[in-house]
Amino acid sequence: MVQGTTSDAGKSILVAGLCRLLAKKGVNVAPFKPQNMALNSAVTKDGGEIGRAQALQAQACFLEPHTDMNPILLKPSSDTGAQVIIHGKALRNMDARRYHNYKATAMDAVLQSHQRLSSQYDAVIVEGAGSPAEINLRDNDIANMGFAEAVDCPVILIADIDRGGVFAHLVGTLELLSATEQQRVVGFVINRFRGDMALLKPGLDWLEERTGKPVLGVIPYLHGLHLDAEDAVDQEQNFTEASNTLKVVVPVFPRISNHTDFDALRLHPQVDLCYVGPDQPIPPADLIILPGSKSVPHDLQWLKEQGWAEAIQKHLRYGGKLLGICGGYQMLGNSVNDPLGVEGKAGLYRGLSWLNIETELAEQKQLRQVAGKFTLCDTSAQGAKICGYKIHCGETTGLGLNRPIVELDDGRLDGAISEDGQVMGTYLHGLFEHPDACSALLQWAGLETPELLDQSAIREQQLDRLAVTLEQSINCAALFTESLFPENKFPAIWKQWGHDYTDEKEEKQCC
Repeated sequence: MVQGTTSDAGKSILVAGLCRLLAKKGVNVAPFKPQNMALNSAVTKDGGEIGRAQALQAQACFLEPHTDMNPILLKPSSDTGAQVIIHGKALRNMDARRYHNYKATAMDAVLQSHQRLSSQYDAVIVEGAGSPAEINLRDNDIANMGFAEAVDCPVILIADIDRGGVFAHLVGTLELLSATEQQRVVGFVINRFRGDMALLKPGLDWLEERTGKPVLGVIPYLHGLHLDAEDAVDQEQNFTEASNTLKVVVPVFPRISNHTDFDALRLHPQVDLCYVGPDQPIPPADLIILPGSKSVPHDLQWLKEQGWAEAIQKHLRYGGKLLGICGGYQMLGNSVNDPLGVEGKAGLYRGLSWLNIETELAEQKQLRQVAGKFTLCDTSAQGAKICGYKIHCGETTGLGLNRPIVELDDGRLDGAISEDGQVMGTYLHGLFEHPDACSALLQWAGLETPELLDQSAIREQQLDRLAVTLEQSINCAALFTESLFPENKFPAIWKQWGHDYTDEKEEKQCC
């Protein structure tokens, strides 16, 4: 199990890399995260919802994502509450105190999933959540040491040296664990190091002497590593001075969801993408995309309070294009009705009225993977292949649906486009992942000759790069010990790692 000293310490990336490394060595391996809190999610083939990071880790194992890989998913709907998803299905919204009391029941679901995975796979690489040293969350813990103790799982602690204070993070975290939990920690991994290793070595020696735990590896800072983010939005991008790129703006809502929809645009050499946060003006652009939202009524009202509705209206007046995805699509209509208070306070909310549609939210969530083609008769996008997934509450109706933008393989239609062709909306996430769909949409937005970009191929290349880096920077023989990976069962691992490890032990004993 990989646990971190902080959020974003590198747990998800380390698990993904170890999964790919073992999978390429012929190990039947699967990822597992007992509890995930994130608004980036993926839909499994069986129609369940799991964290986006676990879908990436499944791909690292050459597996289809499964709901057992992330049995508990919490999707924050406010600062104190979240939608609780068990085994891929939404249970209900709970505030923090109520969920804390529910954890004993949630643990049963976690252990069921882990048992099923353990019976099917030779190895399960587990990811913790946040930090195991959050004192206020230790009671009934199911995400970190509580789980590790329940299944008797060894733990690696990872810390991000790029944040600063890495030795304090590791020593402090270890000190705050119980005696049995400290014994469970088999070593440390330091992430995102850039510099001279000779200058770091005295600190590593001190850390090992101070704690009695080995440093299993130091992972270098991997510039340009492009893999799906678990949750945080990287807002450090601003428009470049390049004049030959398509300028794309994505407003960041307080409850933005599935912002990984735009990873392909961030990678595209002809696209300049910029996230716009609160109290920031929307800069001149070719395309504005309203992203998904976990709380559409709240984020719609917030968008208006930011003055962004007027800015978008000006953008359209000057000939710019506007795209809404999922919650952003619902905002483009005349109204969003939430009679049951599914996503916040019950009520009827006035939309932006750029598409002639109305949406009523309902408790039942729609979850499915989809494929189809664009039906944009008035654009060059007509017929382009598209694939993605739906993950939304509610039904959308209205005359605007007479101009759909997608025909799915099952014959159903999706989305709408305005009569002037400037405004478009769809429920489909993953809209830009297929090279044909991405190029078609960029052409609609104003890019004359888009280059094809295959995000799936890039993801595969990045996972392989990560696995190679880990094998070079981590003491794999010390990590994957004979008790976990016996020589008679995993000869490929022992051929490369086991003998080196034996020689190293004998050398130390001689000295």
